[in-house]
Amino acid sequence: MFAQFGFVLLVIVLFITLVSLARSARVVAQYEKGLVLRLGRYRTTVGSGLTFLVPVIEDMLKVDMRERVINVEPQKVITKDNVSVTVDAVIYYRISDPVKATFEVQNFAYAATTLAQTNLRNLIGDKSLDETLTARDTINTNLRNVLDEATNTWGVKLTRVEVQKIDPPADITEAMSRQMKAERDKRAQILEAEGVKQSQILQAEGSKQSSILKADGEAQARILQANAEAKAIEVTSVAAETFFKDRAEARQRLDVLRAVLAQQAKFVVPSGSNLLNILGLDDRGAGLFPQAPSSQGSPVSPPPRKFPG
Repeated sequence: MFAQFGFVLLVIVLFITLVSLARSARVVAQYEKGLVLRLGRYRTTVGSGLTFLVPVIEDMLKVDMRERVINVEPQKVITKDNVSVTVDAVIYYRISDPVKATFEVQNFAYAATTLAQTNLRNLIGDKSLDETLTARDTINTNLRNVLDEATNTWGVKLTRVEVQKIDPPADITEAMSRQMKAERDKRAQILEAEGVKQSQILQAEGSKQSSILKADGEAQARILQANAEAKAIEVTSVAAETFFKDRAEARQRLDVLRAVLAQQAKFVVPSGSNLLNILGLDDRGAGLFPQAPSSQGSPVSPPPRKFPG
């Protein structure tokens, strides 16, 4: 009886031991960190793998170290110029210190969302509607700096903060659409006017260059024509001087002869006189009068010529 009771007790002890060992063995994933608590107090941090705890005395909390995202719900914010806009955001963060993230803040997601909404109201409240719509990057940077400074004590690192939408009221949106359409029409008209202006300028420049080139061409043509005419006159003058000089001299001699003979008097001109040269009756005109042969057979000087009066 006693032996049977001892066996049952041993089985119970072995079962409790196995259960305790099973409960003391913990597996930590690669993306997690394990916080070992002994009697509710933090003792150490373990990495990924298998870890054995002291049964009943120790426990473990697992912290996910992967990057996570929080959606900030849309809220209405009043701008500096008293326009109500609807704003929301998204926050990307990761835990840098699992101990602080576990023991320094109870609900990080709620705390970060509330902090983001408060700072969005402050940041947008200091800007007008136009500045809010055009300064999205500045708002994102300022919001991330403020949240990062506040969450640094919680062992959390903000990696990115983005404002998703900034929606003004419907009437403001419609007015902005009309304004943008008017601005686009204005720019289109300005560009069209500039195009017409440039076209007219180019046409005027083209006409000017064409007139200049035409005038230059006409001037060059007149110069070439004048040079050609001068050359023709020069060639004609040279030809006249070359081919008509003898005829002109003969005509002058004939005029002199006519003037002399017009007196109807007789003149005796020695054969060696210069008057024969003037009248063209020198050796070239010797053939007009017959020559008597001399006693030696050579020609003799012609007798003095008599001209009828």
